Amino acid sequence: MSDADVRLQPRKSGLTRRQKRALSRGAQYVVFVAAVIAFAVAADWGRLKNQFAQWDLVKQMFPDVITLALKNTVLYTMSGFVVGLVLGLVIALMRLSPVGPYRWLAGIYIEIFRGLPALLIFVFVGVAVPLAFPGTEIPGGTYGKVALALGLVSAAYMAETIRAGIQAVPKGQMEAARSLGFSHARAMVSIVIPQAFRIVIPPLTNELVLLFKDSSLVLFLGVTLEERELTKFGRDLASQTANSTPILVAGLCYLLVTVPLGFVVRRLEAKAGESTK
Repeated sequence: MSDADVRLQPRKSGLTRRQKRALSRGAQYVVFVAAVIAFAVAADWGRLKNQFAQWDLVKQMFPDVITLALKNTVLYTMSGFVVGLVLGLVIALMRLSPVGPYRWLAGIYIEIFRGLPALLIFVFVGVAVPLAFPGTEIPGGTYGKVALALGLVSAAYMAETIRAGIQAVPKGQMEAARSLGFSHARAMVSIVIPQAFRIVIPPLTNELVLLFKDSSLVLFLGVTLEERELTKFGRDLASQTANSTPILVAGLCYLLVTVPLGFVVRRLEAKAGESTK
């Protein structure tokens, strides 16, 4: 091989693969720190403080932001979750039914309510239902309407989650129950569904987090002062004071619930992963 050919060959890097990864991570850290510093230098902290950090307005929001707004948000979320869980279980069983029309109805429901925005469901419950059924009232007033709207939205997702959990239970569990004299319905209720729920607890908890945020759509139903949830409560005060501090406080209240719930979801998922090993 001539000297020219040797010079034309690419030189091998002296860095190992581990050193290259460490160098890449170091470069990413440098870029991240530089971006944070650039943001901190460019931001007008004085204007941000005036618009989002007025302590007097924060004190004005308490205790109503907790005893009224956060309480209503939790009530809306839990009622919608219960309705969605019950309806989702029924739809999941219809989806698995050997009766064709049941499967078709469940499939149509899931496709429709998973495809529509949650806002349209709230408008449908608040406007279309009273028009379609004149003189009828949804039990519970605003709380009943929110429970129905959130339940209709979440049931489509929960149904698919529960169906997957039921199908994940080994078929031998059903066969063993039937061999002991259980009917199909009793075996499903006593043996299969409890095991399925243990499997789907993490995704159902994640659905609870999503419902907690979707409860902010209650403002489109037209609520009274005593029925306001966090978003409506924060927006009203922000409009009255021409300041965004109430919205920031409302957002922190959401995080007060969603962050611990997110931690619970991760722990449940990790435990479920360990049990399958």
